[in-house]
Amino acid sequence: MPSTITPINTEREKKRRPDDHDSGHGRRPPTDKRTGGGGGDNDNWNDKPQGRRGPREKLGRARLGLFFGLAGDLMFFIAIVSAFFVAQGTHHIDAYNRYVSEWFPTNIPPILWINTAVLLVSSVTMEIARRTMFVENDVMDEWLGLGKPITRRALPWLTATTALGLVFLTGQWMAWKQLALQHVFFRSNPSSHFFYLITYTHAAHLFLGIAALAASLTGLYASRLLETRQILVDCTAWYWHAMGMFWVFLFILLAFFQ
Repeated sequence: MPSTITPINTEREKKRRPDDHDSGHGRRPPTDKRTGGGGGDNDNWNDKPQGRRGPREKLGRARLGLFFGLAGDLMFFIAIVSAFFVAQGTHHIDAYNRYVSEWFPTNIPPILWINTAVLLVSSVTMEIARRTMFVENDVMDEWLGLGKPITRRALPWLTATTALGLVFLTGQWMAWKQLALQHVFFRSNPSSHFFYLITYTHAAHLFLGIAALAASLTGLYASRLLETRQILVDCTAWYWHAMGMFWVFLFILLAFFQ
């Protein structure tokens, strides 16, 4: 009886991986629990599509650019603090051959303590808003077209952060007015010079943070891309946290090291 050869099927049908979910239009749901890409517990930062830059790469590049900018700000404030201590330790000999200093400590207006507390609270509300942008269930609802739960949840926290930021700037303005009533101005002495320089500079940086908050609030409604809204809020949050940390450091300097 002639022998028969049964061909071996070397190309077996590819099995779909469990995580290759399909929504019916060729795209996977925007969830990947491996990444934590937004800094929260759950998010929509999946691996990048073939040949394209994925959300994680976009977020990483945005954060990297922000951190480089913040590094420049940090060096700037370090330079101011270094000049602060140099000026504080500078003395000269007067006409009577006495070793004197022109540094007269500036009394910190009490409202600055309240301002510091306000800014710390605003950092908490900002972080809640950032984490809200990466809640997995809400991300899935938006991806499926079931409304905008992320916008609904993040909006109050972003609004609260903006309001607290404006309260902080108003408090700084009141502090400057209090010093002016005491006839303490920018050029009064080296101590007041650095007080105004530090507070003015920080206020300008925080104003930029409020502008970023306004852009994030606008993006919640204007942008159709969820990842764009998430990147806006995420980067704004990290900038806001940095401004809070800078202020705490600078406030301690002004309050305890004059």
